[in-house]
Amino acid sequence: MPGVMRNGAAKVRASVSHRVRTAMAVVAIGLGALAFSSCSVMNVLSLKPTVDNQTRTSAFSSQPRGLARLTPSGIREAAYPFMSRPSGLDMPASEVECRRVLRRLGVTYRDLAPINDGASCGIAHPVQVSMLPGNIEMKPAATLTCAMAASFASWTREQLSPSARWRYLSGVKTIHQGSSYSCRRIAGTSTPSEHSQGNALDVMRIELSNGRDIDVRKPGWFSFRQRSLLNNVRSGGCQYFTTVLGPGYNAAHADHFHFDIKDRSNGYVACR
Repeated sequence: MPGVMRNGAAKVRASVSHRVRTAMAVVAIGLGALAFSSCSVMNVLSLKPTVDNQTRTSAFSSQPRGLARLTPSGIREAAYPFMSRPSGLDMPASEVECRRVLRRLGVTYRDLAPINDGASCGIAHPVQVSMLPGNIEMKPAATLTCAMAASFASWTREQLSPSARWRYLSGVKTIHQGSSYSCRRIAGTSTPSEHSQGNALDVMRIELSNGRDIDVRKPGWFSFRQRSLLNNVRSGGCQYFTTVLGPGYNAAHADHFHFDIKDRSNGYVACR
């Protein structure tokens, strides 16, 4: 009888040992899977962006600007069927899609009749913008190409408004512009200005919701918040426009910021 009991106890111990080893194996497999999963997640979280978004003054850049930032195709003509045109408007599909972008951004605008002021002046499909994202008034209403309107609206929403809230704890109420479409040449040259194509806008003053006015002229030495905001206006604009010129560049731009989407070769950006 004692021998039988010893054999029975040995079998029990062997069975328990087998169960323990099996449980430990399952735990090890689970921990290994968890470690692999954690490693994968950490690798994804630690990935650095492949595009350097740092803005450089007057630098060559391949960064998308204007409408190319807002739609994957950059609103290419072939990407959108002509059946999507609004009834009564004879315009290419790219212009139709651009207006969809304006509506998504919350821009209040109206379509104008084509402008033709000569060989170098005019807009085939102009829009007149009266309100920007966040119920920011454009004063007076600006006549622009749709592409320029979308670029400016995107910059206002993503750069100007957050900068004002951060520095002044206030939203932007009104952007006072000094020139949108205008048939003229670049000062001192025979080259048509981007204003003559509706691709440019001059900002003179920014009125905040708290009643404060930000004059874009070069601020005094101790106007730290204003200086910081205007520096952000200049540097942040270089991600949305191909030209940003402001106070300190030359006498012609001493009292305003000039933004345009001039199409240059090699992606050259004039940010000064």
